[in-house]
Amino acid sequence: MTDMQFPDGFLWGTATAAFQIEGGAGLRGPSIWDTFCRTPGKVYGGHTGEVAVDHLRLWRQDVRLMAGLGLGAYRFSVSWPRVLSGGIGFYDALVDELLSYGIKPCVTLYHWDLPQELESAGGGWPERETAYAFAGYAEQVAKTLGDRVELWTTLNEPWCSAFLGYASGVHAPGRTSPADSLRAAHHLNLAHGLAVAALPASARVGIALNTSAVRPLTGSAADLDARRRIDALANRIFTGPLLNGAYPQDLLSDTAALTDWSFVRAGDEALIHQPLDFLGVNYYTPAVVSAAPGGSGPRADGHGAAEHSPWPGADAVAFHQPPGERTDMGWSIDPTGLYDLLMRFTEEAPGLPLLVTENGAAYAPDLHDPERIGYLEAHLAAVHRALSDGAPVQGYFLWSLLDNFEWAYGYSKRFGIVHVDYETQARTPRSSAHWYARLARDGVLGAR
Repeated sequence: MTDMQFPDGFLWGTATAAFQIEGGAGLRGPSIWDTFCRTPGKVYGGHTGEVAVDHLRLWRQDVRLMAGLGLGAYRFSVSWPRVLSGGIGFYDALVDELLSYGIKPCVTLYHWDLPQELESAGGGWPERETAYAFAGYAEQVAKTLGDRVELWTTLNEPWCSAFLGYASGVHAPGRTSPADSLRAAHHLNLAHGLAVAALPASARVGIALNTSAVRPLTGSAADLDARRRIDALANRIFTGPLLNGAYPQDLLSDTAALTDWSFVRAGDEALIHQPLDFLGVNYYTPAVVSAAPGGSGPRADGHGAAEHSPWPGADAVAFHQPPGERTDMGWSIDPTGLYDLLMRFTEEAPGLPLLVTENGAAYAPDLHDPERIGYLEAHLAAVHRALSDGAPVQGYFLWSLLDNFEWAYGYSKRFGIVHVDYETQARTPRSSAHWYARLARDGVLGAR
């Protein structure tokens, strides 16, 4: 590989999420994921996030670990249930510790752990009131952290929250209503807009979308239309109002049999269309789709088998697993998808800075992990290519710092560049951690 120099000031970081690493469940109220984990058959092995990797106790050690790797930034999420339980002091201390080591904190306000009371009593994300509750929570967090935190993401992967949580039911809260999933998507968008308005004017605010590089299986008109349908549900349902101030008309038409979209009130789309300081791009694998006349084909969509589709209004679309190497998640490896997305948003939102807010891979638990290094090298080469072609990419957050609770997969999948012994909670940097440390230090990809 020819050496590739990244620009000075490029942000090298890692990312985690509160429910996946913190533990300390007894020191906060329950979230929808606590309830989901206790539901038989929902999470691999009956695993829970009650202890996770004990970050609530070991956070100083984890910050020293990041500092030892020379990381410039750390993207973490705040637990809404913990804040409601008076635990915001934990994040206050964490931010101070990060800054003392010269690590830039990047706060994500929501990474899927909705307080259970908002789901049980309030109806969760399909209901408008949840968006306003989120705005109040965002304001509370900003009052404590806003004087020291510059980078904020409002939501992480709202597609997962809406469609895996409320359509396919493979994520919390486990509901299976296509109409409710579309309502949830809108109210997540609305929550973003309300939260942007609640954050300090000095903040740099964005959103982290699990944007999908959707590709047709063939060039047939039917397969191209399948791609259009899935692109609307995967990407444009969010980027439409976020970047353009309106939902795409083809999305509304495709889903008209499920809902009349009357939950979108006058002024909502304008409120969602707040000025963004950056767009966060999460990327792991592309989607390959085709028409499936008469019903849905196999759903090799990166989220495992599901009895109910996470794609409302797209039952006649089939998903296909591309040939070639895969990660331990079964996801195909294709870094060109990341390049394509970065160039797409460069064209659709000229001048809007981009951050790769998540990218990484699950592999075997070995400490020597050349497969992960190869995955990261290839995807960072795609980022460098996008930079060379004019994409305003300002940073890269590797997923993930630590092995952790991988949602419905429990502890069976390992994304960390740092190995965690789940019995002892001992942390051991993998080969990929040392590789990434050199990259963060030198800013040169390809140097060994």
